[in-house]
Amino acid sequence: MFTGLIEEIGAVVRRPGAELAVMAKTVLEGLRPGDSIAIDGACMTVTGIHSDHFVVQVSPESFARTTLARLRPGDAVNLERAIAAGNRFGGHFVLGHVDGVGRIASIHDQGEFALWRFQAPEDVARYLVPKGSVTVNGISLTVVEPAGDTFGAAVIPTTLKQTTLSMKRPGDAVNIEADIIGKHIYHYVRGNAGRRDISADFLAQHGFT
Repeated sequence: MFTGLIEEIGAVVRRPGAELAVMAKTVLEGLRPGDSIAIDGACMTVTGIHSDHFVVQVSPESFARTTLARLRPGDAVNLERAIAAGNRFGGHFVLGHVDGVGRIASIHDQGEFALWRFQAPEDVARYLVPKGSVTVNGISLTVVEPAGDTFGAAVIPTTLKQTTLSMKRPGDAVNIEADIIGKHIYHYVRGNAGRRDISADFLAQHGFT
């Protein structure tokens, strides 16, 4: 379980076969083999720890559903360790189970802030609702004006500074994970659409069409 609050920007050291080695500093503190760590929002299991980097093994499924297969030595990645019991909980509940790969559609500066629009796969976009949560490359963001397969998010200067978003441009691919609570509600409602107490009108009113 993660929060979507990035702890550190790491750098890919090497990527031979299924292995992925990432240089880091902050997240190495207390890290042990077997621990979970989110790399650009994708939950991976640590298999090796060294003085200046850690190693994970990426499954074919993860390579297929995330941007990890596109990483090359030197590429920057967002890192977050799994949340520890008793810590403050910011962001939102993030599983690190990437739903699909989307793209940055546009970036519009709005004073100190910037409105970013993302294009999401259709089977991910259906879970996005105004003011809901979404994870983009491991970053917890609030959904603004979802429309069709696109949605916006207001990005503050701190987020740009502390994550890899500052290095991204329109057209770049990103990992997207919809809010787990929204996904459960969507499937529950869809599965009970024929019942009297959960009607098609309810689905439409709440954006689950």
